[in-house]
Amino acid sequence: MSVPLGHRFDNAVWRALAALPLPTRRRLGYLLFVQRPLSLRAPRLFSEKVNWRIVYDRRPILGEMCDKLRAKELAVERVPGLRVPRVLWSGTDAGELAAVPDLPDHWVLKPNHRTAMVHFGAGRPDPQWLRERTRGWVEDVLGQRQGEWGYSQARHLIFAEELLGSPGQRPDDYKVFCFDGRPFMIQHDQGRSNRRHGRHFMTPDWQLLPVASGHGDPHAPVRPPAFDALLDAAVRLSNGLDFVRVDFYLIDDEVVFGELTAYPGGGLEAWQPRSFDRELGSQWTLPEQ
Repeated sequence: MSVPLGHRFDNAVWRALAALPLPTRRRLGYLLFVQRPLSLRAPRLFSEKVNWRIVYDRRPILGEMCDKLRAKELAVERVPGLRVPRVLWSGTDAGELAAVPDLPDHWVLKPNHRTAMVHFGAGRPDPQWLRERTRGWVEDVLGQRQGEWGYSQARHLIFAEELLGSPGQRPDDYKVFCFDGRPFMIQHDQGRSNRRHGRHFMTPDWQLLPVASGHGDPHAPVRPPAFDALLDAAVRLSNGLDFVRVDFYLIDDEVVFGELTAYPGGGLEAWQPRSFDRELGSQWTLPEQ
């Protein structure tokens, strides 16, 4: 799987800005990607508050949220009985996965300490090929380059977990934006494994929000039968947290935990309409520093 052009461009930008102080780095990145000035002194937009968190918030819970293996533990601690994808292996040498007994026919490989990297594997892999495929994954320092501090606190590991759903067809994502235990919006992604990727933003009572996504199907998705159980899990996982996006899957009408997201879109999403960025931001009361 090659690295998309957009990711290569993003990485080049952050490498070029790496020597600058973090507030300056974030202001320039925001101006480039969101195309508006960033206010860190009096943030009001949701995207501004994500950047405020990146620059100033150093609470240990953010490090736990960004450590994907630890987030799985938090999910089970807060919601006993919640299904969490089974971890098949973790370590720093991906070639070790080839020696795992009873490795399933299909599996997924991810870094523990960063986002936007995933490999879908099948069968027993060639150890050397897998080492080449994951070259740089352990050393990658998203937290240092983009300033997303939580990832700098996560353990530098690679892990393999069970594949959810059918091979070659990624299950729908349900990403719940929660403010102190209160779900406000659900981002629903479907068809991400093909060109018919659809993205919709829904209210907790499953009404379509007028938020442009730039992804496909304009028709609202059908409300899933297990949606109430999914929302209940989101409430319990987000209780006491000023903001977290809780990501789930639904597999055969069973709620499955995905991850906890502290910095949606890296704080660089240009919400459309722009007024929605303000509405979303109004839900978030930042912690006192």
